[in-house]
Order: sequence, then structure tokens, then C-alpha cells
Amino acid sequence: MTKHKIDPASVAFDIDGVVANTMKLFLDIARDEYHIEGLKYENITCYMLNECLGLETKLIDEIIVKILDGNHGAALEPLPQAPEVLRRIGRERMGRGCVPAVLFVTARPYAGKIRNWMAQHLSLDPEAIEVVTTGSFEAKAEVLLNRGISCFVEDRLETCFQLKEAGITPVLFKQPWNREHHPFTEVQDWRELESLMAL
Repeated sequence: MTKHKIDPASVAFDIDGVVANTMKLFLDIARDEYHIEGLKYENITCYMLNECLGLETKLIDEIIVKILDGNHGAALEPLPQAPEVLRRIGRERMGRGCVPAVLFVTARPYAGKIRNWMAQHLSLDPEAIEVVTTGSFEAKAEVLLNRGISCFVEDRLETCFQLKEAGITPVLFKQPWNREHHPFTEVQDWRELESLMAL
């Protein structure tokens, strides 16, 4: 990435692991609803959970469906400072007449309750938020290119490589599951991301 600041009009965001603390929710559901103790956030060292948590694939799939459907007792929390920074980006984009104010592109197969969750936590009008579900990681690049997005904030390292190949600049949101060597700009948190933005 160049030393130039990121234009808010050119950026979009992943949801899980970037805005929503979905992996913490996964661990909370495993503990509260399936009585699985001892799993820690730092144990999630790869994106494919069956490769790092020692849980059966069927159980992982059950918990993921609960997350996608919003059918869980534990709360899905935003990552620290995400709502504040996204509100600021949204206001900047609205001031420039950008529609939507904030664009999210996720590999989730369907939106479920996540769109309402986003509106609630970002304190933005639901009409100002667009959530595009692709159903696959590979489909993100096409959506972003069609929307004129040149920068994308993502936590899955493999997706960052795919985006770069398609001509989109990825910013990697640092997580325990993306700690392999990579050439991308990465951020530790939302305050660091905010410092890269032309706001």
C-alpha cells in the first residue's frame, strides 16, 4: 500500500472477525450450550476451525448455523471501536453522497439477522448500510470490483491474496488465525485502521 491515506469512498469491509467478534461468540456458544470448556480465542490459529480446535465438524457446523441464524443466547459483540469508527466513515461517505454509507461484503450464505445487528450497533439508518452476502470467499472480488471498491478490510489471509490478484488492495485485520507471513498492510485494531483513513 502507498503512503496515501485510504479514501473512505473506496473502502468496504468484511463482517466476521473484522466488525463482529464472531469467533468469541463461537466459543461462548460452545461453552454455554454444548458445555465445552477450555477453548480460548488464541487457540483459533487457522480459519478452518476443525483443523485447530479438535471439535467434530458436525458440532462446528451446528454452532455456525446458530450464529448465521442469530439463534443463540450469548450476545454477538462488535470488536472494540468498530462502531465508532464505522459511524465516522459512514458520516464522511454520506457527506459525499455515497450510497450506501457503509458497504459490507461477507462470505455468509445469507444475511440472517446480521443486517439489523449492524444497524443497531452502528447507530446508522438501516438504509445507510448495505450487506452483500456472497456465499463464498472467492466471490468477494467480483462484488467489490462491480461496486468500484479498491480497498477491502479482511481477516482471512487467503482472501487477501485473492483480492490482491484481482487488483483490490487488502488491509488485513490482525487475528490469531492469520499469523502467517504476508505482504499486506495490517492493522491491530480499529483505531489503527482509522489512522489509515482520510477522514
